[in-house]
Amino acid sequence: MTGIVLLDKGGDISSFWAAKQLKRLYNEKKLGHTGTLDPMASGLLPVMLGSATKFLPYLPSHDKAYTATLKLGVTTDTLDITGEVISTREVSVSPEQFTECMKSFEGKIKQVPPMYSAISIDGVRLYTLARQGIEVEREARDVEIKKIECIGSSGDEYTIDVHCSSGTYIRSLVYDIGEKLGCGAVLTVLRRTWANGFSVENAKTLDELRNASPEELESFVLPIDKALEEYPQIIITDNQSKRFKNGGELDRARLKNNPDEGMYRVYSHSREFLGVGEITGEILAVRRLLV
Repeated sequence: MTGIVLLDKGGDISSFWAAKQLKRLYNEKKLGHTGTLDPMASGLLPVMLGSATKFLPYLPSHDKAYTATLKLGVTTDTLDITGEVISTREVSVSPEQFTECMKSFEGKIKQVPPMYSAISIDGVRLYTLARQGIEVEREARDVEIKKIECIGSSGDEYTIDVHCSSGTYIRSLVYDIGEKLGCGAVLTVLRRTWANGFSVENAKTLDELRNASPEELESFVLPIDKALEEYPQIIITDNQSKRFKNGGELDRARLKNNPDEGMYRVYSHSREFLGVGEITGEILAVRRLLV
C-alpha cells in the first residue's frame, strides 16, 4: 500500500514505536515518518507507507505548529517536565511581561539544540551522551519562529501556539524564554497541531486505527501527491508519460504552456500521478517516480 496516514500520536510513546504499530496494521514493510515527536509529546505524525517513502526528501512543506504549556520558575536537565529538576527560582512576571518576552522570539533566531535530542555528533546521539552525564558544546542553529502567541495562562503556567520552521525545538524555545525572564521555564505539555501541510484535526489515533475495519483503514491512506500540493502540476501526453516513467527527460518547449523552472507534480493525460520532476534550462528531468 502506498500513501500517507495521519497519526495522532499519544503521549508517553516514541514516534518509532507508534509508527511500528502502523507497519503491523497495514502489513507494510516500507514505512517512514516526517519528523520525530518526543515521547512526552502528542499530536500529528504523518507516516509514509510503501513507495511514498521515496518522496520524503521532496516534501515541499516542512513547517510545524505546536500548542505548548510551560511553567515558569523551574528548569530541568531535559528542558521538559520529564527531567530532573536542576533549579527553582522565584517568579515575578506579569502576563504583559511574559507576552512581551515571548514575542521577542518571533522571527529568525539562533537556537542551541538541547542535549537530550537525536542530533549526532561524531556519530553519537546527543541523548546518549546526556544519559552518561556528558555535555558537549552545540552550535547554535538558524530557525524561524513564524508566529507565536499566548492562548491561556494560570498562575505561573502559560499556554502558547507556535508556528515554526523545521528543526525548531520547542523545549529550547521555552528554556530561552525562561532565561530571558530571569526565572527559568520548563515545558510541561506539547502537542503538534500541524506538519507538512496537514492538520491534526484530520489525524487518527492508534485506537481508532486498531478498531477500524479493513475498508476504513484503506480509506485513511491519503495519496502521496496530497503532501506535494505546494508544487504546481504539469499534465503530459501519453507518449511523454511513457518516456517520463522510464526516467527519460522531456523537452520543456513541448510541455503545455512552456512552464517556468522549478519543481512540479507530474500527471499523465488521464490524471495519474507519475512523480516529481524539475525543470532546469530546457528540460523536465525526473526527480522521483511513484513506481
